[in-house]
Amino acid sequence: MQAIILAAGMGKRLKELTSEATKCMVKVNGVAMIDRMMGHLDKLGLSRIVVVVGYEGQKLMEYIDALGVSTPIVYVDNNVYNKTNNIYSLYLAKDYLVQEDTILLESDLVFEEAVLHRLINHPYPSLVLVDKFESWMDGTVVTLDEQDNIQSFVAKREFDFRRIDEYYKTVNIYKFSKEFSELYYVPFLEIYCKALGTNEYYEQVLKVITFLEDPHIKAVKLEGEKWYEIDDVQDLDIAETIFLEGEEKLARFQKRYGGYWRYPKMLDFCYLVNPYFPNQKLIAEMQANFQTLLTQYPSGMQVNSLVAAKNFGLKEAQVIVGNGAAELIKSLMETITGKVGVLHPSFEEYANRKNREDLVACVPSNLNFTYSADELMSFFDNKDIQTLLIVNPDNPSGNYIKKADVLRICAWAKDKQIRLIIDESFVDFVDVEEDKSLLEQQLLNENPHLFVVKSISKSYGVPGLRLGIIASGDKETIAKMKKDVAIWNINSFAEFYMQIYEKYQSVYKTALQAFYESRKRFIQKLSDISFLRVIPSQANYVLCEVQAPMTSKALTVKLLEKNILIKDLADKNGFNGKQYVRIAVRDDKDNQTLIEALKTLEVQ
Repeated sequence: MQAIILAAGMGKRLKELTSEATKCMVKVNGVAMIDRMMGHLDKLGLSRIVVVVGYEGQKLMEYIDALGVSTPIVYVDNNVYNKTNNIYSLYLAKDYLVQEDTILLESDLVFEEAVLHRLINHPYPSLVLVDKFESWMDGTVVTLDEQDNIQSFVAKREFDFRRIDEYYKTVNIYKFSKEFSELYYVPFLEIYCKALGTNEYYEQVLKVITFLEDPHIKAVKLEGEKWYEIDDVQDLDIAETIFLEGEEKLARFQKRYGGYWRYPKMLDFCYLVNPYFPNQKLIAEMQANFQTLLTQYPSGMQVNSLVAAKNFGLKEAQVIVGNGAAELIKSLMETITGKVGVLHPSFEEYANRKNREDLVACVPSNLNFTYSADELMSFFDNKDIQTLLIVNPDNPSGNYIKKADVLRICAWAKDKQIRLIIDESFVDFVDVEEDKSLLEQQLLNENPHLFVVKSISKSYGVPGLRLGIIASGDKETIAKMKKDVAIWNINSFAEFYMQIYEKYQSVYKTALQAFYESRKRFIQKLSDISFLRVIPSQANYVLCEVQAPMTSKALTVKLLEKNILIKDLADKNGFNGKQYVRIAVRDDKDNQTLIEALKTLEVQ
């Protein structure tokens, strides 16, 4: 068996990275793609490796020769690489194709060794390696029958997004038997090039062959093995994250702050949403209006504040809508002056907007990081603060102060002329009382020192829309903030969501009931894990102390190896290196996946 690598392309989309080198010489985590590929192939005992070069061919040949590969290497030169496509590169190597069994690869791939074994160890002589189609993939896809026979090759112009569940992406690694190349592929390749030219892709030949009654080639599916095709700098960034290991990989993921849909196999127990809302009908209504919302401007701030005010039973002058609560937090914290009383550990977006010397921090002394209204008032009673911030339920502890006690804090703050910010982004997940929100028109009017923050993204399961509000009876500050943020600070999709939400209020309440039950079951199962001490929570996440000999970082890294992401809190303010993690509550199916992963770590 031999290998043929197609490496003649220019890689223009990688810009300066390929200005003086070939695409396959670009490094992923310090190792060039061709270096990694040749290393994998060199372990297979191949008779030779044929490399078709073109752009910067001399540099590539010199680079490969210096790798010390033991397998014999043969070069084929495509000197018209800038006028042809990869079908011509393969055409130039056709005489090698008919001599023995071949592994055919494109050079812009990074993959683990197991990917090749999936292909080579399969008994069928000629195979197309495929993986389930995901949104990041580009290029040729195929459809398969139940026996993994290729029903069709789907070119870009034929791609139908309504059928993506049926599609498999070609990994651009193939196994051709000598007989398949001799009897089918090369004859069709020659005819295709003569009839339709050389500015095509070699997959077009396979597409023609699949029209035969017996094409003598099947597909083999990957089962989680890592690979990535690198066409541009974004691909490179994602590939580097995928192929890192241990703490380096964790650090890279933590710096992304979301966007994990780019990693479709990843289960995100780090970021916090509602697992049971929105329902499919609401999603369908959004989809039905997609084209209109995509092509039309949203309304301005005044209209959107009116829509949000209507949803929460408030007046437009009391409410400002933000591109996520984070936008409004920034504006509010830049508006207020004086020292701010905060809790550690807690959500740090507020504190990050102030200088350290302007913060007065209260750190609960107990291992559960809980606190009461009386404890807060006692701690801050003699402190020189102009603002007090409380996240309720708190993040990450899940600590909850009941509404009556929050109102006592509100009265205490009013008496001491302290501005009170209550972030109730997670309050809908509370099940110990029915009446829990401070978003009441009369309450805000009677307490103009009170500011209530709510992240719609978290409660309502729509983080991609980026929606949040701040409400207050301090209409002057609200008006000032409205001038501070952009007039079109939310998009049409977010505006439309606020417009239609009222129709789904009963569905939302049902979803919350499902969540309460799911959280209860999840906490019970987490409590059975020997190295976790689970802390009761009234939010959509659970704080857990990690018991020795396991550490919070080691646990987070081990789960990431299983494509599960949780939040390591060891470096967070207030924990002082103590071993804690925060785990989001997802639906029962995902929760069980995490529980099973944790159980495997108990026996290691």
